[in-house]
Amino acid sequence: MIQDMAAYPYRFWLIFGGLLLAAELLGTYGYLLWSGVSAIIIGAVTWVVPMDWSWQWVNFAVLTMVTAIIWWYWLKTRTVSDKQNLNQPDKLLIGKKMVLSSPIVNGAGRINLADGSWPIRCSEDLPEGTEIRIVAVESITLIVEAIRDEHRNQTSNDI
Repeated sequence: MIQDMAAYPYRFWLIFGGLLLAAELLGTYGYLLWSGVSAIIIGAVTWVVPMDWSWQWVNFAVLTMVTAIIWWYWLKTRTVSDKQNLNQPDKLLIGKKMVLSSPIVNGAGRINLADGSWPIRCSEDLPEGTEIRIVAVESITLIVEAIRDEHRNQTSNDI
């Protein structure tokens, strides 16, 4: 077996790469992926261009590092805006529109949202029935603003 490896080193690299990729399937979260890919590449290169074992290992180490760094840079540049607030569900409330069920007095009030009651704060007092939008979340307080219907204001001014 050792004689076969010495005579056909590309077989070793192809098998080694396959084993690393198979081990990756067991759930190593990408740790063995680039080592496996690098081993397969080294196997293909060694098949075409025979080289000493020491150079094969050096090339394997360098290629593994290069592929891992390229992968890291690619992941870093990806946008993951849909998962930005994954562990901050209160941030998902920003932009939500609703109607006040009770007035905002002295800039403070409460609103029922889903299965809870949230304290709200606004820069102005608003009567019950006003349409509002959540613009920010500070701790457990929702910061809201009134939604102004510009079209309705223009038509009422024209009359």
